[in-house]
Amino acid sequence: MSKKRILLKIGSNTLTKETNHISRGKIEDLGMQIAALNKEYEFVIVSSGAIAAAKQFVKLESKGKEIVVKQALASIGQPHLMRIFHENFSDLGLLTSQCLLSYSDFEKEQSKVNIVNTINVLVENNYIPIINENDTVATDEIRFGDNDKLAALTAVLLNVDILIIATNTNGIYTKDSIHDEIPKTIKLVQDLKILEKEIGESKSSHGTGGMQSKIEAAAIAKAANIETWIVNGLDDNFILKAIKDEIPFTKII
Repeated sequence: MSKKRILLKIGSNTLTKETNHISRGKIEDLGMQIAALNKEYEFVIVSSGAIAAAKQFVKLESKGKEIVVKQALASIGQPHLMRIFHENFSDLGLLTSQCLLSYSDFEKEQSKVNIVNTINVLVENNYIPIINENDTVATDEIRFGDNDKLAALTAVLLNVDILIIATNTNGIYTKDSIHDEIPKTIKLVQDLKILEKEIGESKSSHGTGGMQSKIEAAAIAKAANIETWIVNGLDDNFILKAIKDEIPFTKII
């Protein structure tokens, strides 16, 4: 029986557990869930967090623009981030690999073919591809999206079964419930136009996305008939719990 393929997008806010450093505990939590689901699911991860990882170690002095400093921080932080993934996942018997992509890669047919072929070989050999944007040469995600769009484009390219976007809320809340300060999760969505009316403009403390970028990512996935789940990644075992429908989250079909 073939495994279902999940593309998991994990953002900086989740990886840091809303602190100022990468949480080894959260990465271990991810690894334990992937190991537990190994017989039924295969995983590809799109991970932010390179800049957050660098900020633990360095403070760059520069007369350049802020975006250039962030690109430099990403260059410093990416190997640290991968090391943390490698150390925690290998303890659980999981193999990791790194893939750095840019938006221009999705505009060239040969590049798209190469991405699919490479990731399929990795997955077939039990390696978990960990994808991030190549921030040293590209700036779009640093400025605008916290890898949400990158995750959606990759999900479509790889024809995954489910795109899980981990965030710091229990999915998307109704606008009225946020106003009343008793958040109520919208559990099932078929019409994204209705969802657009419910979201606010808030962004997460470390990430650059917010719910708008997640809905835009879901729209890309939906056009390719891929389900998107927006789940609270701060919860332990959030993937397992979402699959068992034990926690509130938003499913967009």
